[in-house]
Amino acid sequence: MYWIELRFGFNFNAHGLKPRTFSGLQGVLFSPFIHSSVEHLYNNSLPLFILLAALFYFYPSVKYKVLWWGLLGAGILTWIMGRDSYHIGASGVVYMLTSFLFFKGIWSKNYRLIALSLIVVFLYGSMVWGIFPQQERISWEGHLGGLLIGIVLAFLFKVPSSSEKKYYWEKENFQEEDDPFLQQFDEHGNFITASQLEADDASNSSVDCTEDVQFQYKLSKNKKE
Repeated sequence: MYWIELRFGFNFNAHGLKPRTFSGLQGVLFSPFIHSSVEHLYNNSLPLFILLAALFYFYPSVKYKVLWWGLLGAGILTWIMGRDSYHIGASGVVYMLTSFLFFKGIWSKNYRLIALSLIVVFLYGSMVWGIFPQQERISWEGHLGGLLIGIVLAFLFKVPSSSEKKYYWEKENFQEEDDPFLQQFDEHGNFITASQLEADDASNSSVDCTEDVQFQYKLSKNKKE
C-alpha cells in the first residue's frame, strides 16, 4: 500500500481510523495497511511477520479467528478511546498478536507454548512501554487497544491441547523381554555381542548327546488259527 502511495502520489491517510466519527470507522479495516514512512512500515512488518508465523504454527485451529476479531477489536477500541486524529499503521495488530501469544501460552500450561511466551517477551517485552503516552505522533491508544483485545481473545478462544507423544516403552502394555533393543543386554545391563548371541542360539538349538538314551522293545507273538 505504501508503495502505491509513492508510485502514484496518493495519500491514504484520510482512510485511516479517526475516533468517534462515522467516516473514521473505515479505518478499522484499512488503517493497518496504511503507513506514513518506510521506517514506520519496517518497524511493523518485521515483528508482524514473526508473530504471524508463530500464530499460524502453534495455533492453526484459531489463527484466522484471532486475526479477524483481533483486527476488528483493536480498531474499535482505538475508535472509542483514541485522540481526535488519524490513526494509521499495523502496530495495533502487532500488540494484539504479542498479547495473545503471551497470555495464551501462559494459561495453556503447555511447556512448548510457555516457551513461546517467554520468547515473545524476550523479543518484544519492551513494547509494553508503547501503551503509555510518549510521543505525540505515536498512537498509544492503538497499542493499548491491541493489548487489551489480545488478552480477551486469549481468554475466549479454547485451543485443543495437543497430547504429548508417548514412546512405545512408555506405554502400559510394554514388555521388556519382547523388546529387540533390550534383548541385547543381559540382566546386569552389560551389552551382549553378536558372537555371544550366536553362541547362545547355537547352544539352545543343539542336542545334548551325553545323556543316556534308553530304548524299550516289546515282542509280541502272532497267533495262527
